[in-house]
Amino acid sequence: MYYRSLDKLINLYDGYCKVFKVDSHDMMLLQLDGQRYLIESRCPHREHPLTRADVQDMTLICPLHGYRFDLASGALRYHSEEPCRGLKLYELVYRDNEVGVMLG
Repeated sequence: MYYRSLDKLINLYDGYCKVFKVDSHDMMLLQLDGQRYLIESRCPHREHPLTRADVQDMTLICPLHGYRFDLASGALRYHSEEPCRGLKLYELVYRDNEVGVMLG
């Protein structure tokens, strides 16, 4: 496993949303209400980018078909067409003044 730095903590704020490509992983770092989440950056239903997704009550809503995912667990909560798998979540790692991810 190896560590990959994503951003400095000083750059993060509520409303922060940035996409990162690390090897074959497309991930998105979000900060909402002081909490940080690292999730896959595309909807597992049709691979639509989630950068413009709404978040309501800890539920991420894909802008394409309205699929809803629990932000804390990644679980699919609602689907408008066929069901799909939940969102992939990545564990954040804090080192010094940075936030990153361990991949392997």
